[in-house]
Amino acid sequence: MTDEVAGYDHVDDDVALVVQDTELPKRLREQVYEAVETREGVTVDQAAEIAQATESRYLDTRVDPLDPVGTVSAQSIGEPGTQMTMNTFHYAGVAEIDVTQGLPRLIELVDARKEPDTPMMTVHLEEEYATDRDRAHEVVWQIEATRILALGNVSTNVADMLVQVDLNEETLAERWPTVDSIDETVERVADTIADALGVETTTRGTVVEFGPSQPSYRELLQLVEQLREIVFKGIDEVSRVVIRREEVEVDGGPETREEFVLYTEGSAFGDVLTIEGVDASRSTCNNIHEIYRQLGVEAARETIINETMETLEEQGLDDVNVRHLMLVADIMTNRGTIESIGRHGISGSKESVLARAAFEVTVNHLLDAAVHGEVDDLNGVIENVIVGKPVAVGTGDVNLKMRAEQLATPGRDAREAEAESEPGVEAEPVDADD
Repeated sequence: MTDEVAGYDHVDDDVALVVQDTELPKRLREQVYEAVETREGVTVDQAAEIAQATESRYLDTRVDPLDPVGTVSAQSIGEPGTQMTMNTFHYAGVAEIDVTQGLPRLIELVDARKEPDTPMMTVHLEEEYATDRDRAHEVVWQIEATRILALGNVSTNVADMLVQVDLNEETLAERWPTVDSIDETVERVADTIADALGVETTTRGTVVEFGPSQPSYRELLQLVEQLREIVFKGIDEVSRVVIRREEVEVDGGPETREEFVLYTEGSAFGDVLTIEGVDASRSTCNNIHEIYRQLGVEAARETIINETMETLEEQGLDDVNVRHLMLVADIMTNRGTIESIGRHGISGSKESVLARAAFEVTVNHLLDAAVHGEVDDLNGVIENVIVGKPVAVGTGDVNLKMRAEQLATPGRDAREAEAESEPGVEAEPVDADD
């Protein structure tokens, strides 16, 4: 059995030979093998029909030489974009979390914004954390920023110049489930306050008290404001986490199982990946720059494709071919970093002066080019349209030359005509007097 089908029980060498005899790339050949594997009892002839049908579809999707793929992609994404709404929608059924959708989200992606308007993460969990609600909540409290107002009531005693924090025992037990006693948790909270504010704290049961070094009503109020900003547990950038039970695919196959999945308001992708119980291989966020910093440019490219496709699908525009989105993602990432599509990114870095000027700030581009003596070779589409020359795509890129005297000569034989039709073969000149 060939190495290509070694892992399949119902795919033999005869089926492999039939599939390998096509022009299908390895990725599509593997999908044909998987289709044969799931349909036990497929004959060689049936496998040949599947492979030939797949090959036919594959050949139909290949781009012809000199096709203007950029122009087609721009039109294929831009036209559906005019049908998109300007509003912000709820995220995929998570009613508690709002994320930017529609046209604003599409603009965020192609502009490669450093920070999305509504950053969020989708966090998948490992093993027992994914199936046990209590273990899942342990991860939740390590991600969600816990501030003082979530732990108890804050009051001020102006007479004694004290800030009093009355902690809630149930909340402390919930957010510090691995700590043995409430007293130990109270001490942790008191120590955090002392370190963050530079004050001395005292504890009485679940009450923590502290005050300014000198009696001052202004300093007392400032301590209260600073207290509200302290993060006692979790990640500062993540304000809220929603936990949901969902059906998820098992290893990308047809089987599914129920798991707990976390959705966050706010994003700190690098910090989340280091938390015990988080499945780093499936977790993601909607900030393409965070993905780039943590996982590299290839992961950022995939995120751009997936986020753009999900944005279009949410608006009912799922008939946009993914290849157009892949081309955009390739252009944005092909230099090893993430570049925006705009005058500060790809459009502004084109070699052609006219192409840059046609996008934005026309006068500035032309003036700078004139000052520096730039030359435009007129190789692209935009600059040739501007000057009225044939565009070098499709048939416009083919130069065909004929000799008028040869066309008018009746004495040319078939051998000369055939030689002229072959590329790289030059026919002997024919004397008009012969």
